[in-house]
Amino acid sequence: MPEASPPAPSVPPSPARPAAPAKSAPQKAMEKLGLVRDIDLALHLPLRYEDETRLTPLDQARDGDTLQCEGEVIESRIEVRGRRQLLVKLRDDHGAQLLLRFLHFYPSHQKTLAVGVRARVRGEIRVGFFGREMVHPSFRQVGEDTPLATSLTPVYPTSAQLPQAYLRKAIASALKRAPLDEVLPAGMVPKGLPSLRDTLQFLHHPPPSAGLSTLEDHTHPAWQRLKFEELLAQQLSQQRAQRERAELRAPVMRGRPGGLHEQLLAALPFALTGAQQRVAEEIAFNLARPQPMHRLLQGDVGSGKTVVAALAAAVAMDAGWQCALMAPTEILAEQHFRKLIGWLEPLGVQVAWITGSVKGKARQKMLDAAASGEAKLIVGTHAVIEDKVRFARLGLAIIDEQHRFGVAQRLALRRKLADGVPDDDGQPMEPHLLMMSATPIPRTLAMTYFADLDVSTIDELPPGRSPIVTRVFADGRRDEVIEKIAAAVADGRQVYWVCPLIEESEALDLKNATETHAELGAALPGQQVGLLHGRMPTAEKAAVMSLFSSGQMSVLVATTVIEVGVDVPNASLMVIEHAERFGLSQLHQLRGRVGRGSVASVCVLIYTGPLSDTGKSRLRAMAETTDGFEIARRDLDIRGPGEFMGARQSGAQLLRFADLQEDAPLLSAARALAPRLLDQHPRAAQLQVERWLGHKTEYLKA
Repeated sequence: MPEASPPAPSVPPSPARPAAPAKSAPQKAMEKLGLVRDIDLALHLPLRYEDETRLTPLDQARDGDTLQCEGEVIESRIEVRGRRQLLVKLRDDHGAQLLLRFLHFYPSHQKTLAVGVRARVRGEIRVGFFGREMVHPSFRQVGEDTPLATSLTPVYPTSAQLPQAYLRKAIASALKRAPLDEVLPAGMVPKGLPSLRDTLQFLHHPPPSAGLSTLEDHTHPAWQRLKFEELLAQQLSQQRAQRERAELRAPVMRGRPGGLHEQLLAALPFALTGAQQRVAEEIAFNLARPQPMHRLLQGDVGSGKTVVAALAAAVAMDAGWQCALMAPTEILAEQHFRKLIGWLEPLGVQVAWITGSVKGKARQKMLDAAASGEAKLIVGTHAVIEDKVRFARLGLAIIDEQHRFGVAQRLALRRKLADGVPDDDGQPMEPHLLMMSATPIPRTLAMTYFADLDVSTIDELPPGRSPIVTRVFADGRRDEVIEKIAAAVADGRQVYWVCPLIEESEALDLKNATETHAELGAALPGQQVGLLHGRMPTAEKAAVMSLFSSGQMSVLVATTVIEVGVDVPNASLMVIEHAERFGLSQLHQLRGRVGRGSVASVCVLIYTGPLSDTGKSRLRAMAETTDGFEIARRDLDIRGPGEFMGARQSGAQLLRFADLQEDAPLLSAARALAPRLLDQHPRAAQLQVERWLGHKTEYLKA
C-alpha cells in the first residue's frame, strides 16, 4: 500500500484589501458641483452673508427686519389648526416676547426648544395682531456666555443633499490646506490689491465692519483681486494655446496663376466688397504659412461670408488639398451646397454632400469620393466628422455658425487630417481652421473667449441691399398683420411667418406653426402657403424650400429652421410670432432672412403681454437698430457671456467672477501681463492656469 502523502501545509489567506469607504451624500453632491480639490472649495464663494455677529433687542425690531436675538423658551406646544404646528414662545433679557412658528418640524426641534432652554434664533420679524413672530427661523441652544460670531456668516451656492453647515465646515477646512501662496512675481499684481490668501479669507469670513454693498456689487478690493486672478488665468491659457498651435505644422497653400482661385473670382456674377477683399487676403496669408490657421470670420447677416469661404477653399484646392465645410443644420448646409456647386462645378470641382439623410448607395458614393480625393470639397452637417468619413488630403476645415457646435465636434474635424498626409518629417499635420459666425462678437468677448483666435470682420454689406424696418405689434393687432401680408403678396412679394412651436402644447399657450398655416391658408385664398419645420422628412423640407425659393409659394410658415442660410431675395416681409420668446441674436438672424433684394423690407415682431423686463429690452433693441454689432453688445448685456457663447465652451464656465463690461480695465491689465508672464516666468504661468482652470484648458484649444 503506498505511503500516504503528507498533508499540504496550510497557507494563511491573503489579507483582504480594505474596501474604499462609501462616499456620503454630501460628498457626492460636492463632486457634482465640481468641488473636488481644496482650491475648488476655496474658490467657491458665498452668494450672500448673514450677520450673526450681534443681537438685537426685540423691542427694537421692526416689521420686515431680518435679525438675530436670544432669550429663554417660556412655552413650547404643538397646535393643530388645519395642520400640526410647533409654536415656541421666547422671552429676551429685556422682557420682550417672540413667537416662533414651525409648519414643518421634527422631534429634535421640540427637544432643542424645550421650556427653560436658552436659544439664539435668526429670521425675519413679522409684526401682527398677536405680536412679533418668526416663521421657520434658524436656531440653536446657547449658554449665558456663548460667544457671537466674529465675522459675517457665508451663505454658499449649494444643492440638494449638501447642507450649508457641512459646506461651511468643508470650505473652512479647505482654506487651511489649499495652496494659496503667491505664484505671481512681485510687481505683477495691480497696486492696492490684497494677497490671494487674504482675499479669500476675507471673502469667506468678512468682518462685521465690511461694507455689504461693496461685497455684493463686487467692487471691494478683495473682489478686484479675485477677478484679476481669474482673467489672468484665462488670458494665459488662451495665449499659451495660441503659442502651442504655432509650433504645429500645417499644409502650405497658395493659389497658382490662372488657377482655381483666379477662375472663381472671374466667374463670380458680382464684385467683392472692399471688406470681402480684405478678409480674403487675411485668410490667404494664413493659408500660405506652415502654421495652422485658427481664424474667426465674423460678419453681419447677409455680409457675404460664404463667398469668402469659397475663395479660401479654392486656394486649398489649388494647392492640391481637400476642404470640408460643416454647418449645424441640413437647411443651412444645403444652402451652402447649392451656392458652392453653382460657383465651383462649372470650374471642374467635384463637391460631395454628406448629411444624416443621405443613405445607402448615394452615401457610399460620397464617402468613396471623399476618401479617394476625387471630391475636393465636402459639404455637410456633423455627419462629416463621423468615423466612417475619411479624407485623402484634408487641409482646410470650415465651420459655419461655429457657436452651435461643441468642443468635441470641432476637435474631431481637426483630427481628420491626422489620418491623411504627414509633413516632410513624417509628423502628422493640423488642418487650417476657419470658423464663421453671423453673430458679431463684442470686443470684450473677443478679448476673452476668443483671445486665441485671429479675427476677420466683414463690416460692409454688399451694394443693393434694402433697409429693413422693424415694427412691434401686440398680439391683438394680428388681423392688421395678416392684411399687410395680403398686400405684400398682391404686389408679388413673398413672406415668412415664424412660430416657436410646431404643434399645440399644453405647457405653453403659443400660436403654433400648424394652426397658423391653416389660418393663413384660409385668409389668403388662391395663394400657396407652405409649412416648414424640423420634424418633416428631408425630401419634404427640400421640396417646400424649392417652391418658396423659386417664387411659386407666396407665404412660408416655419419654425426657426429658417434662422440661418435661407436666401430668397424676393421675400420682403418677416413676421415673428411670440417674439418675446426668442433670444436677441436669434431675432436678428431671423430678420436677416429679408432685406436681401432691392425692395424695402419689413420685420414685424408680434408679442403677447405682459412682457418681462428682458422681453421689453429685446424688442426695444430690435426696433432701434439693425446693426449686428450693436445687437450683439446689447445681447451680451442682457444674457451674459456664458449664454451668449452658446456651445463654444460646451458647458464649461470659464469666467465665474469677472464681468466683461465692468471689469474691462482688469481685462486689459491681464491681457498685457500674460505674455510677460509666459516669456519670463513660465512656471508661475503654469501654476496660475492649473489653480484656476484645472482640466478646463482643453476647451480653449478648440
